[in-house]
Amino acid sequence: MTTTEIFDADIVAKAENLIGRYPQSRSALLPLLHLVQSVQGYVSQEGIAFCAMQLDLSEAEVSAVATFYTMYKRRPCGEHLVSVCTNTLCAALGGDAIYKKLSEHLGVGHEETAGEPGETGSITLEHAECLAACDLGPVLQVNYEYYDNQSEESALELVEALQRGEKPAPTRGAPLTDFKGAELQLAGFFPEDEETYRSHVDGPSQAVETVRGARIAADRGWTAPVMEDVALPEVEKK
Repeated sequence: MTTTEIFDADIVAKAENLIGRYPQSRSALLPLLHLVQSVQGYVSQEGIAFCAMQLDLSEAEVSAVATFYTMYKRRPCGEHLVSVCTNTLCAALGGDAIYKKLSEHLGVGHEETAGEPGETGSITLEHAECLAACDLGPVLQVNYEYYDNQSEESALELVEALQRGEKPAPTRGAPLTDFKGAELQLAGFFPEDEETYRSHVDGPSQAVETVRGARIAADRGWTAPVMEDVALPEVEKK
């Protein structure tokens, strides 16, 4: 299929909208790649060509960016992308065991998909580097939404629910959507109607563990010392 067959007039209009948000068109490349993924579930060669054409870049320039960032997938993803943190702390707390359990259950390895990509209940599994939630480990994400304090059992229950077509609520963050829907949001597009918009994005944004130190400090009247106005050291002139 050609790029015009894959990316219709609505997607072209969205691409033009994105480009118009930046003083230099090439700055829109990252959200534009997310837009491509919202259509196909990955960044195909046609998607590369589409971005290059919209931004007046070479396909090599677009490919260099798309292959640099792990969030841009080069193979079709499932309905859900399950990312298990296996960085040091989460791994030590059980992240490695969770990944192994899910891998065995799904019968897939890193960046492989169980089921037909894009179909209901299909799941792409991946190792993830630090998900910035060390106080809530082990952690995994589904389409970049957080599921905190996981165990082998709870993670397996979550994945089984996804396979049944259910969308369990994340521990915090927006309600769960599918991978393509998440990619459209990452591209910067949300419903214009305020009520619908809130239904897409509203959710708890912090965990008790994350703000516990700040609350203890407030309860005990602790404050940070006032920063003194100290002169910066002289820098050798060039």
